[in-house]
Amino acid sequence: MSVRYAIIGCGNVGMELARRWTTTGHNVVGTTTTPERIPELRAVCTEVVVARGSNRAAVARAVDGADAVVLAVSPRLTRAFDAASRVAEYADTLVASARVAAELHERVVFVGSGSVYGAASGAEVDESTPTTDDPDASPRNFLAAEQVVLGAPRGAVLRIPDVYGHPRDMDYPTRIRFAHERLGGSVPFAAKALLYRIDYRDAAAALDHVVTCELTGIYNAYPDTVVPPTNEQAFAEICTAAGLPALTYRGEIGSPEVPVSSARLRATGFRFAHG
Repeated sequence: MSVRYAIIGCGNVGMELARRWTTTGHNVVGTTTTPERIPELRAVCTEVVVARGSNRAAVARAVDGADAVVLAVSPRLTRAFDAASRVAEYADTLVASARVAAELHERVVFVGSGSVYGAASGAEVDESTPTTDDPDASPRNFLAAEQVVLGAPRGAVLRIPDVYGHPRDMDYPTRIRFAHERLGGSVPFAAKALLYRIDYRDAAAALDHVVTCELTGIYNAYPDTVVPPTNEQAFAEICTAAGLPALTYRGEIGSPEVPVSSARLRATGFRFAHG
């Protein structure tokens, strides 16, 4: 049976999710904020709407008749490196978009972030771990968006780490060079945070799983077979290989420094396939 889905925010994960659904015969409305990307989206979406997630009228057109809405909006990386820029960027991209989606539809699945845990403590992080009270715009706005979505009758949140693997992704060596060239080698992340990553295809598959299995509530989607190195360890190796100085870590955006468990998601039948 054909189902109609709306994906608000067709970046790499949203595009992959749209491809999965349209190739199995479903109708997908995808949104982008960039008119130049319309041809690209049309290759994997049934319909394309140009809209910011915070634009209620445009989003209403996108979600009209949809069986479910996936909110996969993402703050722009170039506006995430300093605390002042994050304030407006995260509020508009995350919280305003969540409010619009939840007002318009009862079934919303939000792509969240592990930054809501902060550094965390204890032996392991799971969905019952207390969230951080850090005032930084990243965890504060991700948490606010989560609360809005979970207030919807059939809301769900999928907390994911950094996404990688897409051919057009800015890879880590490029990000480090950007940090040195534009930011004086200083980054907002914590040195001791574990560098968890999820392949964009696994992120899309996890969203597909949450939607099609009618899951509600909060789920971690962290590949958890192996505990990864810390930011400091991983990036030091890249800096050394590229002949670049070590980065300076400002610790403004915390993320777990202890292992993260995705046991709750795996218990529903999901399996990570990449990395």
